Amino acid sequence: MFRIAHLTDPHVGPLPRPAIRHLLGKRFTGYVNWRRGRRDAHDMDVLAGLVSDLRDQTPDHIACTGDICNLGLASEWPSSRLFLDGLGSPETVSFVPGNHDAYVQKSLAGLLKAVDPFARGDEPSPHRFPYLRRRGQVAIVGLSSAVPTAPFVASGKLGRTQRKEAEELLAALAREPLFRLILIHHPPHVGGAPAGRNLTDADKFEAIIRKVGADLIIHGHNHVGSVAHIEGPDGWVPVVGAPSASARGGALTHRAGYHLFTISGEPGAFRVEAELRGMDSTGKFCGLGPITMGRDPITFGQVMGLGR
Repeated sequence: MFRIAHLTDPHVGPLPRPAIRHLLGKRFTGYVNWRRGRRDAHDMDVLAGLVSDLRDQTPDHIACTGDICNLGLASEWPSSRLFLDGLGSPETVSFVPGNHDAYVQKSLAGLLKAVDPFARGDEPSPHRFPYLRRRGQVAIVGLSSAVPTAPFVASGKLGRTQRKEAEELLAALAREPLFRLILIHHPPHVGGAPAGRNLTDADKFEAIIRKVGADLIIHGHNHVGSVAHIEGPDGWVPVVGAPSASARGGALTHRAGYHLFTISGEPGAFRVEAELRGMDSTGKFCGLGPITMGRDPITFGQVMGLGR
């Protein structure tokens, strides 16, 4: 049995006050949006409560799927490293970046240098992504959809090289007795997010999964709990998105929360149970029910049904 906790989009704050020279281009609009509302939507006390509850569950591993930064400022990189250190050791915490981590050119390289041990595989590789981490019978495959974009655009892309290497890696892992878990920031399925916020090569990623398969794909970006599916060679592969880890309010699926997956069984007969843990109406963190990952015409692509 292997338990992995998934949190995403913590948008660690407070945002350091940027110098005027840092507010050119996209960062200017992002900073205005932060001042007008995003800083109030993401509450660090809420994030601290979530992390405390997560650590109380003593998972075997923790996955963070991006948007640890806000504007990709160099002054945000130390706090990003402190946040990941607070979750656990690099051996037990895996990170993949999001669009806010690659807000402008050179943002992503600076962040990845700061959080390097959390965002690379067990073995040296010529490319950082995809990376592979083996934890018991679970193969964790980390992908990066983080690319710089124009103002008011938050889309992602894997790119030809990463897609090719991911396909080869997943195909090789399929020949081993392993549960293949994919981490990515953007929803990787067609229609997972609207144009301008979507993974632009989602159709090509879906083709990879149809060919070589996977067992579970987890992502962030939408700040809402969701379940979708991509067809694989041996059945439908669940695609599960988590809400923002620091969201202050809103509906149940929008409030701060994280997912706890329990993987059991053996090769050919793996079983996954999933639970949403998050903030209830009183502000307390607790278990909020199981996540239904079955596929049928009613629930396909819809927001997760809790206990239904």
